[in-house]
Amino acid sequence: MGDRPEVAIEYPDRVRSLTSMMSRTGEPGVGEADLSMFAVLGGPPQNREAFIEWQVRALALAASPGFEFDVVAAAERAGRVFDRGYDTLGMQRQGLAVVATGDRTERLRALRVPTLVVHGASDTVCDVSGGRATAAAVPDARLVLLEGVGHNLPQELWPELVTHIAALVHRVEGGRPAD
Repeated sequence: MGDRPEVAIEYPDRVRSLTSMMSRTGEPGVGEADLSMFAVLGGPPQNREAFIEWQVRALALAASPGFEFDVVAAAERAGRVFDRGYDTLGMQRQGLAVVATGDRTERLRALRVPTLVVHGASDTVCDVSGGRATAAAVPDARLVLLEGVGHNLPQELWPELVTHIAALVHRVEGGRPAD
């Protein structure tokens, strides 16, 4: 699960709400990635310019088919990632961590925290079945499926996302302004 609900599962007294985005429960066969499209990329390069080009190609493959892909913004973001101290094994460690966490379905069923689940209906990195399973597992979770959205958050949808998240926070806070 990309957003890691483990804090909510392990320390429920520390969490007032949960927003799960483009995620999965860890149940085998649910929310699986279509990795075949990424096979054409090869491994990530070591030098900055090649990495930026490689990352832009990878992000374009995972992008939202219903929205224009911003190549310039993706390249700028990729440059920042590289400059921050890019580690070529980082993606592999993240993937292994997801697998090692295992199936969290039963633990998600025990959550008693207001939950919003947001998922792209066209996500190929984490199939939409992952979002549906997450929402089904967490009692009273609200599922928002975004049509035409892949494994990214198009800027055009930011106001809608903010509205959904703000409504959850408003409900949790009982109408009080957020701290």
